Amino acid sequence: MEGSAALWSIGGPPSRAHRRERPRLHIAAIGLVFATLLLSGCQKQEQAEAPLLRVRAQTVAYADFAPTFSLTGVIAARTVDNLAFRVGGRVAERMADVGQHVGKDTVLARLDPQTQQSDLVSAKANLDAAQAQLRQASATFDRQKTLLAQGFTTRRDYDQANQGLRTAEASVQAAQSQLAVAQENLSYTELKAGAAGIITARDVEAGQVVQAAQTVFTLAEDGDRDAVFNVQETLVATTPASPAVTITLLSDPKVTAQGSVREVSPVIDPSTATVRVKVAIPGTPAAMPLGAAVAGSIRAAPRKAVVLPWQALSASDGKPAVWLIDPETRRVSLAPVQIYTYDSHIVVVDRGLEDGQIAVTAGGQMLHPGQQVEIAEGGQ
Repeated sequence: MEGSAALWSIGGPPSRAHRRERPRLHIAAIGLVFATLLLSGCQKQEQAEAPLLRVRAQTVAYADFAPTFSLTGVIAARTVDNLAFRVGGRVAERMADVGQHVGKDTVLARLDPQTQQSDLVSAKANLDAAQAQLRQASATFDRQKTLLAQGFTTRRDYDQANQGLRTAEASVQAAQSQLAVAQENLSYTELKAGAAGIITARDVEAGQVVQAAQTVFTLAEDGDRDAVFNVQETLVATTPASPAVTITLLSDPKVTAQGSVREVSPVIDPSTATVRVKVAIPGTPAAMPLGAAVAGSIRAAPRKAVVLPWQALSASDGKPAVWLIDPETRRVSLAPVQIYTYDSHIVVVDRGLEDGQIAVTAGGQMLHPGQQVEIAEGGQ
């Protein structure tokens, strides 16, 4: 009683209302605990009853893979000539145009020959003068030779006559050379095709003044053609040294031809990051004219790789990866892989997988590491 009195002296005796609230609080607490246990049990029951995610999968098996690569290019002439006059002057006449087929020695353009004709006349006059001097020197030498034999002249006069004859002969030879040069220069006023072919470019008009060696026409010579392609550097490095190339005309796929790599550029084009490759086409079909768009197909060297559907590809830390299924626990994990190439609807993996592993081929977008899955029927 004294202890109770002491407690009441501090807080006072409990009121009747306070005694009524205490049972209500106990009942509320018990209800809250019961509801929490019931909710937890329901969640566990739902998790236990949730169906496993179904995925499709296939067994990893390395095999020889030799993809076929196809690139577009154009038909080009194997030999291209840049035609130019050997002398300068004003263009008097132009007889050829772009796209025209010309034969060998066909006159394409002419220069005004007035200057060259004047040089020719001057060269002929110089030759005539030199020949006259030669005749005179020859007569003087003959006379001195006769007088020397009779003892009526000196040796010095004879030697001078002989030297004059040799000088006159040299002058005639020089004049003849100048005449030949003048005749050639006159012939150079006509620009002729060195071979049969098609004019692909023209850089001159009548009345225009051109310099010697200035390109006037571009001629694509007749004969076998080349297919020219701009190829990625990696493709050049992974293909055989001399692959067989199938050339197909894009406008008519029925027109095909077989070719072989004739030339590979030793440098990379900095603007396109590609390598120029020329493919020789023996017996080029007539249906493949200059500038025609074609497709070139080659088969790369075979290598061991795994072919998977594109849906199998995922990512891990920004790098390609593939989901693998543990055959015992059926739980999944990500395996980083190295991609050899991408093709239509498939990816080709050459590193990161092992034979016998089970790779997810469909449904991987909903997976997370450690998740248990179910393999759909027919999916392995």
